[in-house]
Amino acid sequence: MNIRVVVKVLGFLMLVTAGCLLLPALVSLLYRENDWIWFLVSAGIGAVVGGGALFLLRDTPDLRVREGFAVVAFGWLFVGLLGALPFWFSGQIPSFTDAAFESISGFSTTGASILTDIESRSHGTLFWRALSHWLGGMGIVLLAVAILPLLGVGGMQLYRAEVPGPVAERLTPRIRETAKRLWAVYFLLTLVEIAALMIAGMGPFDSICHSFATMATGGFSNHNASVGGYATPAVEWIIILFMFLAGANFSLHYLALTGRWRVYHKDEEFRFYASIVLVCVLILTGVLISINFYPAWHDTVRHTVFQVVSILTTTGFGTSDYLAWPPVAHALLLILMTIGGCAGSTGGGIKVMRVFILLRHAKLELKKMLHPRGVFTLWFNNRAISPSLLTNVLGFFLLYMVVYIAGVLILTFGGRDIVTSVGATAATLGNIGPGLGLVGPTSNYAFLMDWEKWLLVLFMLIGRLEIFTVLVLFLPGAWRRS
Repeated sequence: MNIRVVVKVLGFLMLVTAGCLLLPALVSLLYRENDWIWFLVSAGIGAVVGGGALFLLRDTPDLRVREGFAVVAFGWLFVGLLGALPFWFSGQIPSFTDAAFESISGFSTTGASILTDIESRSHGTLFWRALSHWLGGMGIVLLAVAILPLLGVGGMQLYRAEVPGPVAERLTPRIRETAKRLWAVYFLLTLVEIAALMIAGMGPFDSICHSFATMATGGFSNHNASVGGYATPAVEWIIILFMFLAGANFSLHYLALTGRWRVYHKDEEFRFYASIVLVCVLILTGVLISINFYPAWHDTVRHTVFQVVSILTTTGFGTSDYLAWPPVAHALLLILMTIGGCAGSTGGGIKVMRVFILLRHAKLELKKMLHPRGVFTLWFNNRAISPSLLTNVLGFFLLYMVVYIAGVLILTFGGRDIVTSVGATAATLGNIGPGLGLVGPTSNYAFLMDWEKWLLVLFMLIGRLEIFTVLVLFLPGAWRRS
């Protein structure tokens, strides 16, 4: 591995982040708050470090696959650490561990928070939390891909390592144009949601922050009670719609915006995704109505749809304490935490496409037992699934479960109860935010010990970067020069 080219690209990412830190500084100035200076100081540190790396390493070779993995993995880590500086310097989050947890939770779109009184934080801090979500949602690395050719560095290696899902599909032959078009769709949907929320009665600042968090499937809210603090059905239904869109493949949105609306119906993953939402809503609505949990049936439907979509898409917003629901609801929501959003979405988890392929593969294996001499082909969207893709999906699922079980065991060895350990691991590895037990929707992660927070930070990064990108760096061969 050529460390010089890795450091060069990391320097560029630090510069991009430094530029983004100017926006919350401006917000703080507009609201006449004193922490604007710390955003400028942090931006200055990022500019000096990033600019210095670019200047000193301006003559480096092209990026290869192994360097692409290193750039993505370390890029998310260092960008997250830079993003933690204004929290720490300003005293909004006095502990650096907590500041790093909050920042990396933002960039990884996890939405797990250590803040116990969110509403007392400055507007600059709240805006930076939301903006870190929005940048991390489509991927700050994918943003950089559209500009990296200016540095003489190829972008496809980064795109393969960063784009969520088992297949990195290009909308155009040129990767730079693909990145631009995905970001254009992302930006357009964000603007539409901001306008819709403002029409529904939400203030401009909260509309911007919640739209950033929704489209990134992040879940940071400006209120302690999350979206439930607004108690406005129109706001909740708008956020439900955009969470659902954010959990779908953004390539479908682009094709639909170009007039090809039937792509949603034709896409097997999207149909399966919508079916999961519908089935889970019907089950949970029936359970809650049978015990008269909410006074009116329409409240039951709204809260159920909101939580199902929020958990499946790994957004993590809340309007109700689902831990007060019957145990069957906890089990169902835990399954949704593991599934996650669609491939090519901003959601986390295993991904709907992988689950669909695994189920279809299991069905095929059963058919082979009945017809041992038969020749069967695994299909997805009218295309035969290659053995290499199937192997990739099976390997991903195995590694995901190994990391998941390891996380639960480590937390329980440290003294945490099993429900909290399962909930915290699922919520951070799946980039969801709220989990089960002591990290439920009405709680936070502030009570955890420092080593537990850093462990969960690792899970956030592993989950956001889809297991392989991080774990491949633990192989000695990844660091050998060739």
